[in-house]
Amino acid sequence: MIHLHKVLPLKKILIGLVLLSFLGCGTSTNKAEEKIAVVVSTLNNPWFVVLAEAAAERARALGYQATIFDSQNNTSKESEHFENLIAAGFSAIVFNPTDSEGSISNVKRAKNAGIPTFCMDREVNTLDAATSQIISDSFTGCVELGEYFVRQLNKKGTYVELLGLVGDNNTWNRSKGFHSVVDHFPKLKMVAQQSADFDRSKALEVMESILQSNPDIDAVFCGNDAMAMGAYQALLAADKANKVMVFGFDGAEDVLNSIQDKKIKATVLQSPKKIAQTAVELADLYMNGKRDFNPKTPLAVTLITQDNIERLTINTTKQP
Repeated sequence: MIHLHKVLPLKKILIGLVLLSFLGCGTSTNKAEEKIAVVVSTLNNPWFVVLAEAAAERARALGYQATIFDSQNNTSKESEHFENLIAAGFSAIVFNPTDSEGSISNVKRAKNAGIPTFCMDREVNTLDAATSQIISDSFTGCVELGEYFVRQLNKKGTYVELLGLVGDNNTWNRSKGFHSVVDHFPKLKMVAQQSADFDRSKALEVMESILQSNPDIDAVFCGNDAMAMGAYQALLAADKANKVMVFGFDGAEDVLNSIQDKKIKATVLQSPKKIAQTAVELADLYMNGKRDFNPKTPLAVTLITQDNIERLTINTTKQP
């Protein structure tokens, strides 16, 4: 015989457990439903391709959905991306700005919508918009590069500087770090300084034009490795590649190979993978309750030259 007074309590217990399980589902965070936006200035530069893909890969490994947005070096396109991802309900943004001033409004718009933004590689010119800014120590890296540059030129000679995007702080941090050393040597004369927008093809064109007016230069300092390769191509076409030393910044794979082949003189190695992974990991901490972040998270860089490249173990998969 079945005793009802024993069955009813068991049914109540089972119903209670089911209700608790539903309540639990309503209060837990399901990462698979959380979305992280990866917004980069351009996918036309291999270095930024690595930055974007490394960020998306790390986000997915942590259990989030991730979507890459290409701003095509256009602040208007960047603004459009921010409008769309805010409307789409993204939970966090890891962001490579197109312009240190022009991108501020986009970051603030996301903040007002309750979406944290973590800048990577490039920064915006305010500390009250992004949750944190993960950047390489460009100034210090170019101080070291400048010291090496002076030694290689034996404190005298003429040189050209190719600047990156004029609206990007990295452009000026690198230039200022370099000049904080080189300008102390009066026999080192800069005969031309022009922007090539961090772009290889544009650097080739700019360098070709400069060589017409200054055919006998001794060196070229480039604000990134894409421009260094463009400058080297122009020098090669002018039969001057063996006479003019080229210096870059980034640690891109083609430049590292060119340093090993004794073509490019030196670069400063930063890891786009490390920058991207750090940005996503900070975003993950935010979505798990952390709120106290440093406004800036600087990452160290390394001078790579023809003298030390063979002694260093370099994982080229971390470079574009």
